[in-house]
Amino acid sequence: MKKRNLKGSVVVITGAAGGLGKALAFRFAAAGCRLALMDKDAEALGNVQEELRSREIEVITKAGDVSVYEDCSRFISLAEKTYRGIDILINNAGITHRSAFRETDYRVFHRVMEVNYFGAVHCTKASLENLIENRGMIVAISSVAGFAPLLGRTGYSAAKHALHGFFESLRTELYGTGVDILIVCPSFIATDIEKNALGENGKPTQHPQSRVGKRISAEEASERIFQATEKRKRLLILSPVGKLSYLMMKIHPPWYEGIMRKSLSSELERE
Repeated sequence: MKKRNLKGSVVVITGAAGGLGKALAFRFAAAGCRLALMDKDAEALGNVQEELRSREIEVITKAGDVSVYEDCSRFISLAEKTYRGIDILINNAGITHRSAFRETDYRVFHRVMEVNYFGAVHCTKASLENLIENRGMIVAISSVAGFAPLLGRTGYSAAKHALHGFFESLRTELYGTGVDILIVCPSFIATDIEKNALGENGKPTQHPQSRVGKRISAEEASERIFQATEKRKRLLILSPVGKLSYLMMKIHPPWYEGIMRKSLSSELERE
């Protein structure tokens, strides 16, 4: 398949004020892309904009909550009007939680689904006609939890499974339009998403994170996502642990579940 020439492309990124979103913004900017960035944190987003513009990067920003469709629609409209179209949508915004299902307030599951799943649906819906017109690309930042269980994060895993079902089905609907869809599955990236994880009561948890394998930097992850976008890949699993998880879930799910229980059992401890 012919590579995408990304130079000059208009790239829309949600959750762009820090972590992976910010790293993606700088990586695509380095390739000569023009940026439209959205995040709920207006102050942090403004700082990213200033830093990019100091490097003479063409960028616009708009503060908003991806769980609110009207915020997404206004953001996408701004990007389309400013640049006369968009080429790549990166659905990166996300939150997580760490708590046992039976101890967790039901509203935590609603919030995680609103951001991680409906946030991506909202931005995709708002931009789809323009992406079809430009034969563009959608990148969905999912997780290993999108195809394998993740102890202590039932809501997060459910939202990521939903992302896979949505984008894999949408890919079949868009066959022949020229629109590519890439689903990215990190395991653990060194960002603030885990620091801001919700606990059983919906407030940031003080419960220490447990993980399997080493974390990779946001910069390393953004480089690999950039390359996968350029190569028009369908699926990108970022870590050796993630690839092993994918294989084990195909071969023997109970085996994988047993390892998960032993590795992450502390996630079920109450704060």
